[in-house]
Amino acid sequence: MGSPTDQQDQGVWLTQEAHDRLRAELDQLIANRPAMAKEINDRREEGDLKENGGYHAAREEQGKAEGRIRQLTDLLRKAQVGAAPTEATNAALGTVITIAFDGDEDDTEKFLLGSREIAGTTDLTVYSPESALGAAIIGAAPDETVTYTAPNGKTISVKVLAVEPFVP
Repeated sequence: MGSPTDQQDQGVWLTQEAHDRLRAELDQLIANRPAMAKEINDRREEGDLKENGGYHAAREEQGKAEGRIRQLTDLLRKAQVGAAPTEATNAALGTVITIAFDGDEDDTEKFLLGSREIAGTTDLTVYSPESALGAAIIGAAPDETVTYTAPNGKTISVKVLAVEPFVP
């Protein structure tokens, strides 16, 4: 299993629809920069900056927008865009995985392994390859059991029941 950094360097898989939606969001954020700068300048001219809530709110919004621009730029630069795999034998980006939690074969979960940005285009839960479960499950085959450490520190084992291609 590779390190989280190795997996991040591989990029993320996105459907063309998700890529186009993210590209449109990025273009809109970039196009909005002059309006955001004007808003900050207008608020700055209102007077004392220490007591100017409008100025500070505008600066905070600008910071959020710039952070999202950086995030989207990086994501789109690394993205592998295209159709999901048509065959799936092991858990990989763009596959739908069904798992059962260890000791309870009736407690199953079905999810898509891919970018959380795809979540808006599917009813499936999406786990990124950077998540604890996503990192542990990459490469796993049906009937294989993997163990990972949840964010709360608990060790969890899951059995892969099925791996199938994602159909949008």
